[in-house]
Amino acid sequence: MISFVRVDDRIIHGQIVTRWSKEYPCDGIIAVNDKAATTPVLKQSFKASTDKKVFVWTMEHFLEKADDVLKSSKKYFLITKNPVDMKKILVDHGFVPSDVKQVVIGPCNDRPGAIKLGSNQSLIPEEAEACEAMTNAGYDVYFALLRETAIGSWPKFRSKFGY
Repeated sequence: MISFVRVDDRIIHGQIVTRWSKEYPCDGIIAVNDKAATTPVLKQSFKASTDKKVFVWTMEHFLEKADDVLKSSKKYFLITKNPVDMKKILVDHGFVPSDVKQVVIGPCNDRPGAIKLGSNQSLIPEEAEACEAMTNAGYDVYFALLRETAIGSWPKFRSKFGY
């Protein structure tokens, strides 16, 4: 089962392990990112960052295992590096993560063409489109590096992208 859904451009790091896993208890973390899953040093660094069970999968492998994840009695975080990949999972492939209806967007670095929403939270148009699609599919797309520093949900920012 999935207990928490997050987009984070650092994928797995201290905030995930020490803060979010206290608010949303979990037995393990599933990170879905093709590059990390196929780069041994990245994959190993994520696994070494916590004593929890960590899976670093390609999108294709996650989609193959999705039913097993949902049927598991263990609680997992589902994390992608960007909103586009999370949209592929939740909207395009119709993966419904147990009773979780909130997608928490963490750090998204400033980049060329990105619009700044808050401190260390910027989106490019393709990512904004993904946030719109997830919202339209019934998810609360919520921007928070940490719960106490949350800046709000997607409807607050959508007009910056013409929605």
